[in-house]
Amino acid sequence: MSLKENVNYVKDELNTEEKFLESFVKVERFYKKYKLIIIVAIVIIIAVIVALYTTRSIQDANKLEANIAFNKVIENPKDTEAMNILKEKSAQLFQVAQYIQANKEGKFSDAQVKYLKELVEYQKALEAKDVLKLNTISMQNDFLLKEFAIFNKALILTNQGKYEDARSALQLISADSKVNDLANTLKHFLVTK
Repeated sequence: MSLKENVNYVKDELNTEEKFLESFVKVERFYKKYKLIIIVAIVIIIAVIVALYTTRSIQDANKLEANIAFNKVIENPKDTEAMNILKEKSAQLFQVAQYIQANKEGKFSDAQVKYLKELVEYQKALEAKDVLKLNTISMQNDFLLKEFAIFNKALILTNQGKYEDARSALQLISADSKVNDLANTLKHFLVTK
């Protein structure tokens, strides 16, 4: 290497070190200027992480406790302590437990959980053989037993001798429905009527 190359090499090294020191000084100035904001932001981030972790842990503990209480209620429906824990920890599981108990006793529960409420309305309509109520329930798009409700409506109409209404109700059941086999059986019966 020649002297000129050595000098250029040293200049490049000095420029690199100078740039590094310059960026370090800029970072230091930025830190000094916004030190309080940076510390507060870090503290807030840590506090949020701890709060989220704590909340999740509490929710998991409540779920576990509610599930244990639900199992106790299923085994012994008269366990008031388990029912109170369910009521406190999980309102939905509490209503499910009430629904199960009411069904065992042949009664209807006053459930507010969406699907249970619809199921209770469906059971009441079936017991009363109320075609209008079954029609209202079966027209809800998100009802779990929609096709089964339509089939039951057609069955009630058939028992009442309203064969044309029963046929038109059965047309609402899709071909890929699990109730389609039952609907086809009823359709074959209605052919003779």
